[in-house]
Amino acid sequence: MKSGNVRNGIQQAPHRSLFYALGHTKEELERPLVGIVSSYNEIVPGHMNLDKITEAVKTGVLMAGGTPIVFPAIAVCDGIAMGHEGMKYSLVTRDLIADSTECMALAHQFDALVMIPNCDKNVPGLLMAAARVNVPTIFVSGGPMLSGHLDGKRTCLSSMFEAVGSYHAGKMSAEELEAYEMEACPTCGSCSGMYTANSMNCVTEALGMALRGNGTIPAVMSARLRLAKQAGMKVMELLERNIRPRDIMTEAAFHNAEIVDMALGCSTNTMLHIPAIAHEAGVSLNLDMANEFSAKTPNLCHLAPAGNTFMEDLDRAGGVHAVMAELNKKGLLDTSVMTVTGKTLGENLEGVRNLDPEVIRPIENPYSQSGGIAVLKGNLAPDGCVVKQSAVAPEMMKHQGPARVFDSEDEAIAAITAGEIVAGDVVIIRYEGPKGGPGMREMLNPTSAIAGMGLDKTVALITDGRFSGATRGASIGHVAPEAALGGNIALVREGDTISIDIPACKIELIVSDEELEIRRSAWVCPEPKIKTGYLARYTRLVTSAAQGAVLQ
Repeated sequence: MKSGNVRNGIQQAPHRSLFYALGHTKEELERPLVGIVSSYNEIVPGHMNLDKITEAVKTGVLMAGGTPIVFPAIAVCDGIAMGHEGMKYSLVTRDLIADSTECMALAHQFDALVMIPNCDKNVPGLLMAAARVNVPTIFVSGGPMLSGHLDGKRTCLSSMFEAVGSYHAGKMSAEELEAYEMEACPTCGSCSGMYTANSMNCVTEALGMALRGNGTIPAVMSARLRLAKQAGMKVMELLERNIRPRDIMTEAAFHNAEIVDMALGCSTNTMLHIPAIAHEAGVSLNLDMANEFSAKTPNLCHLAPAGNTFMEDLDRAGGVHAVMAELNKKGLLDTSVMTVTGKTLGENLEGVRNLDPEVIRPIENPYSQSGGIAVLKGNLAPDGCVVKQSAVAPEMMKHQGPARVFDSEDEAIAAITAGEIVAGDVVIIRYEGPKGGPGMREMLNPTSAIAGMGLDKTVALITDGRFSGATRGASIGHVAPEAALGGNIALVREGDTISIDIPACKIELIVSDEELEIRRSAWVCPEPKIKTGYLARYTRLVTSAAQGAVLQ
């Protein structure tokens, strides 16, 4: 075992003395050392319960004969970081989390790991670390939040952001807005719709790195604590059988995860995270493959913001495994892949049923024959851009309109809230990509303002930044190459015609090649917005969104 390097032999006597300083006994040092990576903190609602999850995992490890040792991982709350400079520090933490976890795991030679994430960058960051470290590992998240209730309607974080847009449009009073504030997020947990955190926790389950229920059991349910204990016990079995992340996170498993992603209608951020995790596992994925998966995968779920169902409903319907069971009816998944249960996916799906066809559509009656996400290409985005097509109104699947151009999210928000955007417009927000932002900010504020004003069925938004999973409407992100690299989005001028055809996966700037070359010759690369600290280093190292914004 790896931990023999820190606990066995005469030369390790100083090492053992430090374990004794921690209060460990000789008996504990004779057992496998299991690192418990806890993302607990007191700023992220999805993480405030992770202390209890951590204790349950420790109990499971102890029950199965291991010695659990906890160390931390950071996490940013995207909702609190939204709409200001804090959002520059969200995506970039994915790599900090992966790097710091790798350092801790290998410096201390843990035999196995249990990862306890919950929110947006925390889950992919720890999956990246798991692939790098490659010791037996299992994931158990903190679980989703319950939906809120107000005036007989269910609410969630996306409805809260849209309420701000309604207020600015004069459709909601300050008193009504305050009532929303108190009810939108009623419990701890990752926000209750199919936003990025829940998308990634569901993907983790589909990938085979978590037990059934990881993506959907609500944070406040005791079943979540039982799941954590089971994960603690199961990691010891993985250690005994030497089943490692790279045995599970194979090319076939990533393809399964992409297909489940399409069926669920997950956040567009998965198009950044899944390729980045695959990269760490030695598997190559690209944006072009997303349309291949989407073309053959029916969309079975319309959770908020695409519809009026929530994570608790998906859990009652049978969860991610019930979705996979539907997909398996048509042989869309490779069921021979290994999972953290120690069994194949096919074995895990035996006897699994869809318990609510209103929440999980039967595969014979999907919302659409194609998946939840589409990658568009054209002269505006030669390397691709991404839209959550399952959350786009039918009338916006094809759209042509004049460009309204903004060089930052802040400028765009000011114009939207001032009522300067009208039906038919195509809002362009640029210099917000991985390098240009830097950090590729989420654009939930402008998209929610547009939706709250009732313009989501008449206005499109295109950016080289990205979107929250809570975004709905014709919101097209990840434009690559980004503006800061001289991509054509940098050459768009006010009033240019933009053509969007989501079914055909096309996006075009209706400007001649000759005119674009004239504009390119006059374009000057802007100075970096931030020149010191972590973001300055990140800007130099980060690759295109089309490659998952991984670091070189």
